[in-house]
Parts: sequence; structure tokens; C-alpha cells
Amino acid sequence: MNASLIIRKCQSNNAKIRGELNLSIRSKKQLSLHVLKKFRIIYGSVRQHFREVEQSCGVTGSQLWVMKEVANTPGIGVSVLAERLSIHQSTCSLLVEKLASRKLIIKERSDKDQRRVGLRLTDEAAKLIRLAPSPAQGVLPEALWALSAESIQTLDTSLEKVIEQLQIRDDKLAEKPLSDL
Repeated sequence: MNASLIIRKCQSNNAKIRGELNLSIRSKKQLSLHVLKKFRIIYGSVRQHFREVEQSCGVTGSQLWVMKEVANTPGIGVSVLAERLSIHQSTCSLLVEKLASRKLIIKERSDKDQRRVGLRLTDEAAKLIRLAPSPAQGVLPEALWALSAESIQTLDTSLEKVIEQLQIRDDKLAEKPLSDL
């Protein structure tokens, strides 16, 4: 085989590889846009649920979730409540204060330990919960809880990779309720 034939064959192979690479890049971009649409569906569905909660109950989605957790566990403290909602304790305290100022939650000091404050609902809050759209914790937590452990692990790994690619990133947002973003 002479040198010019080898060169032409290499050029042909390189052109084929470049063509496949361009197709691969286009396919990746199309798939990325398809995934972006899924994020829009999730984000839009979450926002729509929070709007329905506010319109029907007059409280935010996170406030409704707080009230639901207090209804499920009367006497719960702010620390445990923050853990259940997966939010920062100071954020949880602010939510509780807003609900207390609206007379939807009552804070009671423990007889045994005056430092401990337990929470319970007022009758008005109990009525709001009964009238509220379900799920009280929001549509995204409910959807995540319905997934298998394997699916959750895969999703967690994939989302971590997406987060690593963000040029602007605020990790403090992980501790805020979705309805407050």
C-alpha cells in the first residue's frame, strides 16, 4: 500500500469519526434539552401545588407541612421538626414564629424541663389542614418517597454531578423549604 492511499484512508476515517462526534454532540445536546424539560415539569408542578395551598389555606406550603408534622406529633420540638422537614433549625424557628403569631400553633413549655418547648396546633390550624390540598409536605417529597432506594441513589448521584457543573451555586439553599425559594 502506498503512502498516498494510506493518507486518503486516514483522512476518510478521520472525517467519519468527526461526523460521528458531531452526531454524538447533537444527540447529547438534544438529550440535555429533554432533561431540562423534565426539570421544568418538576419545578412547575411544585410551584402550582404551592399556589393551590396558598389560595385555599392562606399559608405557604412549608407552613402547611409544619402544621401537618405538628398535628402528627403533638408536643414536637423545633429541632426534631427541622429534621423532619430537612431544613435548618433557624428557618424552622421562623416558620413556627409566623404560625404562632397567626394563632395557628401554640408553643408550650415542658413541665419537666422549662427549656424545652413543645408545639401543638390550634383548632383553626386543624381545620386548615383538613381543607388543604394533598400532600401537605408537597408533591416533590411525596414523589421522591415513592421511588425505590436504588432509584433515589441513582438520582442523588446524578444530581450531585449536575450541581458540580453549576457556575453559580449556593449550598445554603439546601436548608430552605422549596416554597420559600
